[in-house]
Amino acid sequence: MNTTEFLNQINQYYLLSDETMTALLNICTEDKYSKNDLLLEAGNMARYYYFIKSGLVGYYTTDQQGDTIYKIFFEENSFVASTAAIIKNEPSDFNIIALEDCSVIQYPVKAYRDLLTKHHDLALFQMHYLEKNWVVKKEPLEVSLKYETAKQRYLQLLENESLYKRLKQHHIASYLGITPTQLSRIKKEIN
Repeated sequence: MNTTEFLNQINQYYLLSDETMTALLNICTEDKYSKNDLLLEAGNMARYYYFIKSGLVGYYTTDQQGDTIYKIFFEENSFVASTAAIIKNEPSDFNIIALEDCSVIQYPVKAYRDLLTKHHDLALFQMHYLEKNWVVKKEPLEVSLKYETAKQRYLQLLENESLYKRLKQHHIASYLGITPTQLSRIKKEIN
């Protein structure tokens, strides 16, 4: 199992000791998911944290009408989990789905949480990661959803060209909270 990029990503947030890295790697396994496989199904307890080595993953819920609503997408070198469900120790409200064939490093929630109490540096990584990704990055997204139009959010998504090119039109429409027809109108208007 090649863990170089996994450890590089962790060390960007907080440098781990060799002892901590060894303990963490001892609970990690590598797994593969085919396109459309669920890594986590809504209503189930989150059993793993994931690191995406290759592929694309979507995080979505389903509304009362049965429509899929994508919250966020994760590309390579991203950490993915149903974090709120893990923290609350409740079943997840969200599905995590492979939108492409994926290779992941996964580590069990309970074993990882146990390591957080034993290894101060790992706990600091977790804190820095959550602060940056669940506070700093998430706040502008929440403001965007409340105050910006679908067209403005679409233009922002276009800025991440590598992600945009990998998404299907129905994923983009769902993420923007509009229908595929409305998305087509926005695209015509821009072109």
